[in-house]
Amino acid sequence: MTPARICFVCLGNVCRSPAAAAVVRDLAADAQVAVTVESAGTSGYHLGEPAHAHTMAEARRRGVTIEHRARQFTAADFDRFDLVVAMDRSNERDLRRLAPDDVATAKIALLGSFGADDPYDVPDPWGRDAAAYQEMFDLLQRAGRDLVAHVAATGRDER
Repeated sequence: MTPARICFVCLGNVCRSPAAAAVVRDLAADAQVAVTVESAGTSGYHLGEPAHAHTMAEARRRGVTIEHRARQFTAADFDRFDLVVAMDRSNERDLRRLAPDDVATAKIALLGSFGADDPYDVPDPWGRDAAAYQEMFDLLQRAGRDLVAHVAATGRDER
């Protein structure tokens, strides 16, 4: 099977989306599910910056490697990815506004919608303390397991 090409998207691309990409990469490898992952932001606030210090600290604590420089998601990215995964509903709306009509429904998904009866956002921890980043990683691991299970079960890289 061709690896599912997934891009995780948050606002600034320094907290949630780089962490989600790293978490899902590791979960998929453990489950022997073929994926390639990247991340981007809907804004250009942090272009070229590494992941946030609290994101990196929590990743290290959990044994997750993040090598990252922030970039902004563009309309051209819809052609590069099979699935574009938003961290929250605000990011999802921004992506839907940017998407060509023919890809908006097929490629864009809320991360907290996989395996969830009640879809949820992964809250932005920016400006909060280290505990918010721990909570973020807990949610990313939960949702990431559900996303990997979805890709494995469907044998496809779309919702």
